[in-house]
Amino acid sequence: MSQAKGDRRERELVNELDGAGFAVMRAPASGSATERELPDVLAGDGERFYAIEAKSSSGDPIYLTGEEVEALIYFSQNFGAKPRIGVRFDREDWYFFHPGDLHVTDGGNYRVKKETAIAEGTDFAEFVGESAKVTLEEVGEADDGPDEEILRVLNAVEQGVMDVDEAAELLE
Repeated sequence: MSQAKGDRRERELVNELDGAGFAVMRAPASGSATERELPDVLAGDGERFYAIEAKSSSGDPIYLTGEEVEALIYFSQNFGAKPRIGVRFDREDWYFFHPGDLHVTDGGNYRVKKETAIAEGTDFAEFVGESAKVTLEEVGEADDGPDEEILRVLNAVEQGVMDVDEAAELLE
């Protein structure tokens, strides 16, 4: 990916975070502009503070060096922010990961695949607090079928043991 495209994606993220009510800035000295390792974006809303390393790709997996991730974690700890890796694949939204949730390669680098981002990443709405991810287990147990009492009443009507009016009264 070109540097210009990466810069454009970072500005896009800054604008989206700003639109969601965050005070946000793109670190102009990130990357090779300085010897200090700085995150690409700093954002906070008074309750949450993030230091974000932003990466984008046209579809290939996104790789980060171990040094990039270590520098992000170090900066975040000193600054008092939560470290996050923001990834964006073409024609997809932004997804966010804590560095500890990323796949570590044998060489000590980090990798995010597109399908992993979509399946396991925190989407933008959840990241900024507009929604929350809910799992099926959190929603509740699977439906075990119809209520047994209702089935008994309906069977009684079917067998002629109970008339429809009686059944309606019982089921109210």
